[in-house]
Amino acid sequence: MNTPAVRDAALLIARVALGVIFIARGYQHWVSDGMTRTAATFAQAGVPQPKLAAYTAGSLELVGGALLIIGLLTTIVALLLALLVAGAGYFVHMDAGFFAEQGGVEYPLVLVLLLLFIVVFGAGRASLDKVLIDD
Repeated sequence: MNTPAVRDAALLIARVALGVIFIARGYQHWVSDGMTRTAATFAQAGVPQPKLAAYTAGSLELVGGALLIIGLLTTIVALLLALLVAGAGYFVHMDAGFFAEQGGVEYPLVLVLLLLFIVVFGAGRASLDKVLIDD
């Protein structure tokens, strides 16, 4: 059942789900927590340049999530988000063990793997990438 339509549907579902997750996270950084609190959290986790990192992460998550949903610049955005999440996994989640319930690396690992699938397989036909950049 590995037809192009199934592959494209799976990529669309993955892009939209990841996009919603990242928009929610970016909104949390910018609005719910605010950048001051986000930067303080990053500093406590040992993230270098926590204020710059907070603004970069919040912006990339908001804009990148939206770009994933519409499928524009998809592989670049997915790679940048994968690097961002890998950094969060290292600085924030690594010391908490594996399981998500304890704040471990399980959840960031799943996000990174899904993002890397999008990097490898692209946005699919239901995307602006396909419309604007004909393969």
